[in-house]
Amino acid sequence: MVLEGNPEVGSPRTSDLQHRGNKGSCVLSSPGEDAQPGEDPIKYGELIVLGYNGCLASGDKGRRRSRLALSRRPHANGVKPDVMHHISTPLALSNRGQHSISYTLSRSHSVIVEYTHDSDTDMFQIGRSTENMIDFVVTDTSPGGGAAEGPSAQSTISRYACRILCDRRPPYTARIYAAGFDASSNIFLGERAAKWRTPDGLMDGLTTNGVLVMHPAGGFSEDSAPGVWREISVCGNVYTLRDSRSAQQRGKLVENESNVLQDGSLIDLCGATLLWRTPAGLLRAPTLKQLEAQRQEANAARPQCPVGLSTLAFPSPARGRTAPDKQQPWVYVRCGHVHGYHGWGCRRERGPQERECPLCRLVGPYVPLWLGQEAGLCLDPGPPSHAFAPCGHVCSEKTARYWAQTPLPHGTHAFHAACPFCGAWLTGEHGCVRLIFQGPLD
Repeated sequence: MVLEGNPEVGSPRTSDLQHRGNKGSCVLSSPGEDAQPGEDPIKYGELIVLGYNGCLASGDKGRRRSRLALSRRPHANGVKPDVMHHISTPLALSNRGQHSISYTLSRSHSVIVEYTHDSDTDMFQIGRSTENMIDFVVTDTSPGGGAAEGPSAQSTISRYACRILCDRRPPYTARIYAAGFDASSNIFLGERAAKWRTPDGLMDGLTTNGVLVMHPAGGFSEDSAPGVWREISVCGNVYTLRDSRSAQQRGKLVENESNVLQDGSLIDLCGATLLWRTPAGLLRAPTLKQLEAQRQEANAARPQCPVGLSTLAFPSPARGRTAPDKQQPWVYVRCGHVHGYHGWGCRRERGPQERECPLCRLVGPYVPLWLGQEAGLCLDPGPPSHAFAPCGHVCSEKTARYWAQTPLPHGTHAFHAACPFCGAWLTGEHGCVRLIFQGPLD
């Protein structure tokens, strides 16, 4: 076996960490740099899984949850490219403590890039595996807020889907890379994986189903608009999408875009989509106390069913989403008229969920209203005035309109707008509707 070290592996073309210290540096953090005892560690940001309204259906447990905060670790665990080797057998390095990426070009030729410790970054790994090296365990999300569970459920999410490296010093930049290191500290790209040699002689590649990222235009705020979906490579370079999710031919390199996560960036792992929120962005989002105050304010207005004249009220989130409450508001999602539950107006020839609104005669789904409780998904603290169609989750107008025009990846090459609170595909002309409440007659 012949090993050839390449000292150029840390050059800027890796798009990694070329602006940081010396390539082989293993210097520990300086005294006073980390949080003092009793202080909260510095938060880099939070990852929120779309399709869950505040927690998993089975409850948040350990590393498997609907939301995870990434904070500065007591000691840096980041890694960066160091030396590239050409070998004659497709074997990973025997040193289990040495991080490396293996590119199998043929049965007789492999390229291994060794990684070395980086004292300036913290690494967080995301994937389906429950092994200890995975910080955030993510499973497939199905429309309606459920998750595919059990050994018989086939997942399209990689066991080691991606990794995020965060700078330990201000401004605490977070960068995303496709693929994560396994129990042997290795990333292995086999013969069938999309991989290539870059113009400057380095290696790069894509995972089987890919890691897609979309940065919103204008940030994640009231003026946001969806951006363009891109694919992130193993080395953190940005490419246009492949013809299909697992095609071997990569897209075109997008040189003026980077793998730096922004507030509101979406990360799709082919089975689950994550939202990245920065600490500054979360300060603009509503708090749970604000959401509860809005619920109480809406109930204090004593909205009434325009036909049954009963008083309607949104149930407390503490009840959980079980069967609708007796006072639960229901909505005709085509027109937005809010009623109490009733059994008339069925149009069975149009389907079991089709009802005719007694006020405007429009026929469409008739569903209970549920308040959105995952505050990190909201663009602003505006009042709950709109509902997604056809699921009935309620949020502010800005939040509803943003998600209704945001296409989320589905399958190998399809995109659909979906409710961020339950994952249901949106229907109708606008995907959401303005709610029309009737106030009390007195």
